[in-house]
Amino acid sequence: MNTTHLFQPLQMGAHTLKNRMLMAPLTRARAGFEHIPNDLMAEHYAQRASSGLIVTECTMIAPNISAFAAEPGIYSDEQIAGWKKVTDAVHAKGGKIFMQIWHAGRAAHPLLNGGIEPVAPSALAIQDEVHTPEGKKPHAVPRELQVNEMPAIVAAFAQAAKNAIAAGFDGVEVHAANGYLLDEFLRDGANKRTDNYGGSLENRARLLFEVLTAVTAAIGSDRVGVRISPLNSYNSMVDSDPVALTTFLAQRLNEFNLAYLHLMRADFFQAQHGDVVTPAREHFKGTLISNMGYSAEEAEQAIAEGKVDAVAFGTAFLANPDFPARVKAGAPLNAPNPATFYTPGAEGYTDYPVMEAQLA
Repeated sequence: MNTTHLFQPLQMGAHTLKNRMLMAPLTRARAGFEHIPNDLMAEHYAQRASSGLIVTECTMIAPNISAFAAEPGIYSDEQIAGWKKVTDAVHAKGGKIFMQIWHAGRAAHPLLNGGIEPVAPSALAIQDEVHTPEGKKPHAVPRELQVNEMPAIVAAFAQAAKNAIAAGFDGVEVHAANGYLLDEFLRDGANKRTDNYGGSLENRARLLFEVLTAVTAAIGSDRVGVRISPLNSYNSMVDSDPVALTTFLAQRLNEFNLAYLHLMRADFFQAQHGDVVTPAREHFKGTLISNMGYSAEEAEQAIAEGKVDAVAFGTAFLANPDFPARVKAGAPLNAPNPATFYTPGAEGYTDYPVMEAQLA
């Protein structure tokens, strides 16, 4: 296949990427219950340093907001030191890496957070179960956030961004997708507020814009991206007009001069449909990254046609640490093993073979 556009460098904010195949954020739950990055994680990310940019798994901006029990954080000195091993390992391989900074919102569970209840824009629970130390349990009904609590959340995002830079990251991606806190405010299926943080598109986006204002001031807008998922129904999410939401955000995000907008183009569960890539491309003037279900061939065509500037791949990078080399060589891909996506240890994490080993 023709890979001309996939392997073109890309100027993205403060950085020049060596190719346009990005590693999407993938929760892998290898940080342990103390949420501290470790040597195994450093090996995993360094193996994938041939991507144009690695975006890490969702990383907690504060304690007691865990949704996965063993995801990493970025709010303590120990976590900063742990992540420094990761960034050093990636940079030693010539890679670039952004941290995805994240508040789980109503996806957090008291049994994962010392009994502390989750918070959300409205007191609406996710209609699903979550893995806890006591087995699968229904999601808890969250407590509705008060207006006077918003500044502390904004400050936590800004401090997380500073901590990420202290840990050696090249930038951060603000997680405003997949039914977590910022996305819960954005979409009217989860946000039923009647104050300045609910109702209109402007009000529902207020918290995201406050976070982006603080984060870009903290580390520079050219080191900040944002991820949105207007269609994705994961975590019981829905919006009455995802195309209008996408259009509004694409227009308003131009004010922040971000490194990129990372758009999830579809719905994991195929419950909601629509074209959000076209309005995002039309209205957002910066670098547009799309992901969800792209083959290398489709990604090459989308970039060649100017629909997007780069494509982020998830499971392809999960199972193929040398994914760009395989694409260039037209080599077959390893199949991912879902049974090891969230299990502890190296299996299904750092033991996927590279192309040379398979051909030897």
